[in-house]
Amino acid sequence: MPSIVFYFKIHQPDRLRHYTIFDIENSLDYFDEERNKFYLDRIVHKCYQPTLELIEKLIEETRGKFKVSFGLTGSLIDQFKKWHPEIIIIFQRLAKTGSVEFVGETYHHSLASLYSRKEFKEEVQIHKNTLKRLFNQIPVVFANTELIYFDGLVETVKELGFQAILTEGVPWILEWRSPTFIYHDPSKQLKILLRHYKLSDDISFRFSAKWWEEWPLTADKFASWVEAHNGQGEVINLFMDFETFGEHQWAETGIFQFLESLPFEVLKRKDLEFSLPSEVVKKYPSRGVFSSARPITWADTERDLTAWLGNEMQKECFEILFSLEKDIPPHLKEIWRKLQTADHFYYMCTKWFADGDVHKYFNPYDNPYEAYLNFRNVLEDLKLRAKPNVKVHFRN
Repeated sequence: MPSIVFYFKIHQPDRLRHYTIFDIENSLDYFDEERNKFYLDRIVHKCYQPTLELIEKLIEETRGKFKVSFGLTGSLIDQFKKWHPEIIIIFQRLAKTGSVEFVGETYHHSLASLYSRKEFKEEVQIHKNTLKRLFNQIPVVFANTELIYFDGLVETVKELGFQAILTEGVPWILEWRSPTFIYHDPSKQLKILLRHYKLSDDISFRFSAKWWEEWPLTADKFASWVEAHNGQGEVINLFMDFETFGEHQWAETGIFQFLESLPFEVLKRKDLEFSLPSEVVKKYPSRGVFSSARPITWADTERDLTAWLGNEMQKECFEILFSLEKDIPPHLKEIWRKLQTADHFYYMCTKWFADGDVHKYFNPYDNPYEAYLNFRNVLEDLKLRAKPNVKVHFRN
């Protein structure tokens, strides 16, 4: 009986305001609160509120058999507290159903795991404490920012109290094997749940694509695809951005009707069930080793770090930001952590920009060079405050 595991990533960054060289040494006002609220208002209306209310309804109608997990970042929790506390209340109701699990994350959707073990541990622990305080859950399954995984991360994640980690089912690592089983790292410290990228992307990317040979995608059709794995797998891990519902795929596409029908189409098939990540970790044994010495992610066809650290602008800003770790005074630490958010580096990505790609979702910049200049001005000011006697020197 294959278990379907839904993991929804829910995140919005603290975007920067237009910060010029004339603001350096004159303003600590880095973040664009008006823009952040504008985006959040829109997403709450189009996605978060209707989707969460629908999930709550489906859990009730299936008597708890429909189950989902959330990767809710601290950055977004903080925004909800400021502008939409009603969404926190819905999450709290969902947490009490027993059919919803909150997965451990980095608080600020940070890339700290690539640079600082100490900072990474602190961010994850702060997130764990937040989940316990708000939702009375202590996560035992971890999802790193952008599902970043590498073998060197395992020991730290285990030390933080996690039993398993989520990542991408990278085909060239799996080779002939299937992502529909649970694996373990080379040291056998963590179980690994692998995203089934094809089935996940069928919903999150291809659902409204009229060029797709399977369009339109119905709940019955999708459930039959999942059922076909019976006898050939134990877990079907469907990991995607929560904004799939109502934002990436607009209501007019039928995405809400699809979600509303899916639990019933799945559950009428006796060999299928919905499960939480922690449940499948307990239920199924590992079927082999999944190993990657280099960081992998769920991004793009390359499944690597190039979306965030693929060019010199990104690398320079990343290095300067983390070089400040030992010098950041306590009153600036939260600001420094907000600057670690992966989105700031994503906005500087050039690999799509030249091709006119539309990877600019909720991007406040017209191009990656503008994003770089803005971020480096903020870094200049932050470094002057942390190290008053040292100037930042940027590459030309």
